[in-house]
Amino acid sequence: MHLDIITPDKNVYNGEVISVQMPGTDGKFQVLKNHAPLIASLAQGKVKVVDAQKETLFFEISGGVVEVLNNKVTLLAEKV
Repeated sequence: MHLDIITPDKNVYNGEVISVQMPGTDGKFQVLKNHAPLIASLAQGKVKVVDAQKETLFFEISGGVVEVLNNKVTLLAEKV
């Protein structure tokens, strides 16, 4: 599954991942490979990423929107 984390200023992360956990406005949720298509708003909090090498990365966001479609996750963050 491919993940892009983008802010208005820069591309923060671009790569293959195993899972992404995000702070949705209605609570945390996780996306894995072959997830159903989804668009959701994000709240302030930590995004937890497990990359293809099974390393865990954290990104602090101040809100945003995520789109999941065809094993591609695009996270548009206000600020990281």
